[in-house]
Amino acid sequence: MYVVTAAAAGERAGCLVGFASQCSIHPPRFVVWLSTANHTYRVARHASHLGVHLLRRDDKALAELFGSETGDGVDKFERIAWQSQHEGTPVLTEACAWFVGRVVDRFEGGDHVGFRLAPVAESPHTPGHPRLLTFTDVCDLTPGHPA
Repeated sequence: MYVVTAAAAGERAGCLVGFASQCSIHPPRFVVWLSTANHTYRVARHASHLGVHLLRRDDKALAELFGSETGDGVDKFERIAWQSQHEGTPVLTEACAWFVGRVVDRFEGGDHVGFRLAPVAESPHTPGHPRLLTFTDVCDLTPGHPA
């Protein structure tokens, strides 16, 4: 599971994402899929960069904030520590690892849109091997928007 963040036109957004993967080695590329029903998608479609964050298994409260609340009614960033990166992209300081990627292109995929990213910045190395948050850790969350 990942938290994806975006900023555009003076607005910030972020959501919990389950569909994401590295899609190229040379050049390095990563794709994240955002639901078209999601507030984050509406901000991300105008963003030049997106933030992609890995969470530890014990970061369930952060996952719940970004997975069960909608930015249509809540400013999630008022509740957490974050910093601004490339083009204002919010980076969650509590995430165990993150990168910011420049949006290379977007493509339709049914009820989700893929955002192919070229990494431009990354978090410092996290020592050890933290247990990462997975789908089974959050499958009981109620989505912040209808499916």
